[in-house]
Amino acid sequence: MKHLLASLMICTAVLQAQSPFSKVSKDLDDIPALQMVEVVIQFDNTRFSDFDKALKGAAVSLKAKFKHIDAITIKVPKAMVGLISKMPGVKYVTPNRSLRGSLEYAEPGIYANIAYQYNWTGAGIGVAIIDSGVNTQHGDLSTRVVYSQSFVPNDPSTADAYGHGTHVAGIVAGNAAGSTVAGSSRVFRGIAPSANIINLRVLDATGSGNDIAVISAIDRAVELKGAYNIRVINLSLGRRVTESYTLDPLCQAVERAWKAGIAVVVAAGNNGRDDSMGTNGYGTIGSPANSPWVITVGAMRDMNTATRVDDKIASYSSKGPTMLDHVVKPDLVAPGNRIISALSSATSTLPAGYSTQIIQKSYYLSGQTGNSPYLRLSGTSMAAPMVAGAAALMLQKDPSLSPDTIKARLMKTATKTGMTPVFSYQLGSLSKYLQHDVFTVGAGYLDVWAALNSTDVVPATKRALSAQTTRDAAGKTRLTCKNVIWGENVIWGENVIWGENVIWGESVLLSGTNVIWGESVQWGAGNTAPFNVIWGTNVSWGTNIFPLGMSTEGDSDIN
Repeated sequence: MKHLLASLMICTAVLQAQSPFSKVSKDLDDIPALQMVEVVIQFDNTRFSDFDKALKGAAVSLKAKFKHIDAITIKVPKAMVGLISKMPGVKYVTPNRSLRGSLEYAEPGIYANIAYQYNWTGAGIGVAIIDSGVNTQHGDLSTRVVYSQSFVPNDPSTADAYGHGTHVAGIVAGNAAGSTVAGSSRVFRGIAPSANIINLRVLDATGSGNDIAVISAIDRAVELKGAYNIRVINLSLGRRVTESYTLDPLCQAVERAWKAGIAVVVAAGNNGRDDSMGTNGYGTIGSPANSPWVITVGAMRDMNTATRVDDKIASYSSKGPTMLDHVVKPDLVAPGNRIISALSSATSTLPAGYSTQIIQKSYYLSGQTGNSPYLRLSGTSMAAPMVAGAAALMLQKDPSLSPDTIKARLMKTATKTGMTPVFSYQLGSLSKYLQHDVFTVGAGYLDVWAALNSTDVVPATKRALSAQTTRDAAGKTRLTCKNVIWGENVIWGENVIWGENVIWGESVLLSGTNVIWGESVQWGAGNTAPFNVIWGTNVSWGTNIFPLGMSTEGDSDIN
C-alpha cells in the first residue's frame, strides 16, 4: 500500500508536468486523478516481462491477461495512467469502454437457397457468436451449440436474457426445425443450417457490454479454434471510433484473430441517419468495423420479396469512410431489415419491449394462433450473420481458404449492378436522399452462390485489407490500394483480377473517382445529392460523433 501511495505521488507530479500523454487515449482526460478506472494496456510483447515485473512491484491489481492478444487489463487510480504509459513495452492505454450489440425472403435474395440445394450447409464449421448469449433450447439451434461461456461480469449464465444473440445465431445457422412442420407455408432457415455455434456471451440483459468482455471472448475463440474448428467470428456489436484502428484495442483483437486464421465479420453500425456532423450519415462506421482487416457489413432492405431487383440500402446502415483512417467501408452489404430468425424467449428484453415483432404462428401455419419461436428484427446486426453464414459455406466447400481469400471472393462476386443510383425517403417532415455509392454499399450486394463458385485465391504473401481513401491535388477521391498504406502486400489494384473496377465496379463508384469530399456532387444521370458529404475541415474527428452505445434494433419500414 505504501508503494502504491508513493507511486501515486510520483505519477501526480508527472501529470502536472506533462499532459497530455501521446500513449493515452483522450477519453481518459476528464476522469479525476484519484478515481479508480479499468484500463486496457497494449504492449510490445518483446518487453512484456519487464512490464509485468514493474506492475507487480507497484502492487497493481491485474484484472485480465489475454493469451493471444498483446494486452492486459488493470484497475488503478487515474493518476497512475500517465506513469504506466511511460513504462517499457507499453504501446497504448485506453479505458474499458462500453458497447452494445448493433430469412424467408433474404435467403433466396442472396442465392443461399441454391447452395442449400447442393448440400453446402456449413457442416463441420464452427462459428463463434460473440453477442448476448444463445438460447440453447431453441429447436433450430439446440443440437449445434457446442460450447458456451459468459464474459459478462458477475453473471455466469450463457442464456440470452437480451434476445439479440439467439436471433443472430439463427441467421447464421438456424435449421428451420420450428417452421419445417406440416402445413407450414414459410420456412425460416439460416444461411449455414448445419454449422456449429460457439456461444460467447459478452452483452448483458440490457444489451450492454465492454471492451474487456469482447476482447476476452475473441481471445477465447482463438484459443478454442482447433478444438471446435472455429473459422468464423460474428460481431454484431460495436461502439464509436475514438482513435485510429492501429491503436484501438478492439481493432487489435480482431486483427489478431484474423491472423490466427479466423474470418471476422462485423456489423457496420446503425447510425446512417445521424446527420450531427452535416455529413448525411457518412463517417459513422463503428469500431471494430473500422478495421481494414475485417469484413464489415451494411444492411439492405429486401422489400419482402425473394428477388433482389427492388432492394435498397437501409437508411440506418452506417456509411464510410471510417473516422480518422478514411478506410473504405462497408466491404459489402446483405439483407438486414425485418429479418425473421430465432426467438430467445418472449420474456427476454428485446422481445418483451418489441412484442409486436414476435411472429405469430398464423403467419406460416393456417388456423394456428399464439406466439411462434421466431422474432423479426432489423439492423446491420442482422446483415453481418448473413455474411458469416456465407463464409461458413465457403469453408465447408474448401477448408483451406484463408480469411483473406474469403473476404476477396465475397467482395469480388458481390452484385454491383441493378441498384438504383439515387432515391429519396421521408424521415419525419424531411426528404432525405440515399445512393448506392462505394461508402454505402462497398463492393456490392452479397451473392452467396457466386462466392461459392469463385476460384480466385489470395496468395499467402498478400492481404485483402480494405482500401483507403485519399484526396488528390485536383480534389478528387481516390481509392488507394497499394501496400504503402498499411505496410502489407495488398491485393487490390495489383492486376486485372483484383483491379479496382472488378472489386468495386463503376456502377458502385457511380461518378468514378470524383465521389465525395465535402462538395455537392453529381451522383449519376442528372441526379444531384444535395448535401455536403465528408472530409470538410470543419469535421471534428473522433469526438462527439454519435452515442457511445450502438443500437441493436433499428426496425424500420421507411421507403
